[in-house]
Amino acid sequence: MLNKLYDFLELQLFGVCTWWSNKLGIKTGKVRLYFIYLSFIAFGSPLVVYLVMAYILDHKFYFKPKARRASLDL
Repeated sequence: MLNKLYDFLELQLFGVCTWWSNKLGIKTGKVRLYFIYLSFIAFGSPLVVYLVMAYILDHKFYFKPKARRASLDL
């Protein structure tokens, strides 16, 4: 039961901290702790940043620049 809950929270719940931990090369638990500490220090404003990042990660294919095609000037 706890494993199912953990898997849901780890894989299904936005994945922002997991994405950051993969990019930075540190454990996901540390990223989450730093986010929680920062939220207490900054009075919850990082929550807005987290939600924006979750939106961007969910729709990242809209934010990637399109590949340019080489011109066929002969």
